[in-house]
Amino acid sequence: MDNVSSYTDIEAFNDLRNCVICPRACHVNREKSHSGYCKTDASFNISSICIHTGEEPVISGPHGICNVFFSHCNLQCIYCQNYQISQNGTKISNYGTIDKITEEIINFLDKGCKSVGFVSASHMVPQMVMIINSLHRWNRYPTIIYNSNGYDSVETLRRLEGIVDVYLPDFKYADNSIGLEFSNARNYTDVAISALKEMYRQMGAKVITDETDTAVRGLIIRHLVLPGYVENSKNVLRKIAGELSPKVSISLMSQYHPMGKAIGSTRLGRPISAEEYNSVCDEMEKLGFVNGWIQDLDSNTEYLPDFECEHPFERSA
Repeated sequence: MDNVSSYTDIEAFNDLRNCVICPRACHVNREKSHSGYCKTDASFNISSICIHTGEEPVISGPHGICNVFFSHCNLQCIYCQNYQISQNGTKISNYGTIDKITEEIINFLDKGCKSVGFVSASHMVPQMVMIINSLHRWNRYPTIIYNSNGYDSVETLRRLEGIVDVYLPDFKYADNSIGLEFSNARNYTDVAISALKEMYRQMGAKVITDETDTAVRGLIIRHLVLPGYVENSKNVLRKIAGELSPKVSISLMSQYHPMGKAIGSTRLGRPISAEEYNSVCDEMEKLGFVNGWIQDLDSNTEYLPDFECEHPFERSA
């Protein structure tokens, strides 16, 4: 029997009136203002709803995942591949009413998608829950993927237990100083470790799949290897192994490509090298990680979206 959300629309609206949804804890009334860190209000703030086939195989499934991309972000990573929609100074596209959003998602579910992914959801959890509740009212119960940057509130994650089926967080930095420099979050590592522990408590290490090898429950931790920061990547893996378990599924990504403010950077203005990525892969094996995925090194140009297009990932499909 599919879970029914215990997080009501009324509770979601109330949470937006004194916003502590993410670790920024701005205490802004988003019903009346968009003056918090993420510069979003109580609207749905969606930039795109589309099919994406470029995720991990168990996430995409045979027909792709229906991804809902929220605008803005509670991190401001200078190299973000979604910079067109994630920067808090950019224009927000409000996708429409809850009925229109629900109908759009159902259209993709009818085309074969089994899962709905909510991307950059850390600051948009109430809106995400309203959409899930609406899908349930339409008697639709897709697998819910929570795709976040790892900068998540533990209290918010606890409220999502039984609502989210698969957690797909990043773990970007093993050093708070790097998080401050690249993502404007001075406590990123501490916050992310606490969030990952809560996700692990809810899901454990095993990713459960259905008859089509599509994930229906579990935790998959993503890490993007940055050029010149191999030691950070190794330390990220060491922290996961030590604080959680080497049995956790890891998606180790080589797809870094200079985007946004990283273009022209002396440190981040290049792809990673084969030597860098292979060194991190070796550490992953050494630590005993056996569940997960690695990428081909030439993937750095395969997953670049263009959110000015109706289908942002078509050019990389």
